[in-house]
Amino acid sequence: MLLASGTAFAAPVLEDSIAQRAAACIACHNIDGKRGADGYYPRIAGKPAGYLANQLINFREGRRAYPQMIYMVDNLSDAYLHELAGYFSALEVPYPPPQALAVPASVAARGQLLVQHGDAAKNIPACIACHGSALTGVSPAIPGLLGLPRDYLAAQFGAWRNGTRHAAAPDCMHKIATQLSTDDIGAVAAWLSAQPVP
Repeated sequence: MLLASGTAFAAPVLEDSIAQRAAACIACHNIDGKRGADGYYPRIAGKPAGYLANQLINFREGRRAYPQMIYMVDNLSDAYLHELAGYFSALEVPYPPPQALAVPASVAARGQLLVQHGDAAKNIPACIACHGSALTGVSPAIPGLLGLPRDYLAAQFGAWRNGTRHAAAPDCMHKIATQLSTDDIGAVAAWLSAQPVP
């Protein structure tokens, strides 16, 4: 009988590398983002390292509210969070095709107008003013807006608007989100989600 043989089985030795330590992140986010039963886990591969580090710190410091993320980063140092951010930032993974545009043409046109030109009457700057003309983000800390599902984008606008997501001062997105109507948020999210990542 094998149990009586006295043979001890050692636990496997895991490599202590940033890739191994990032496995906990990948369990939810995958490499290219994924939809889960409780929402959408955004793609973190290829995002600017400064942006990723800021978001991890925002979770740890309570500026973003998502219990699972707060639990994961609560006791991690800034240096460790920056190391994780650098690891994911360096990953190059192809983006999937964009979502089909599932709104009327007039709604898509409003979304495109807000993204590319803003709305001066409502004091809303164009998304491209901060996120770059290609909407792929501006290093070190401003993320790209393409390659994300409509529902996730709309939820983030809602979080900025309702005060459950914050950034360190100046909290520009909170101000912008409060200027957008619910219809505007839907239009912007729909248009962005239907654009290919260059």
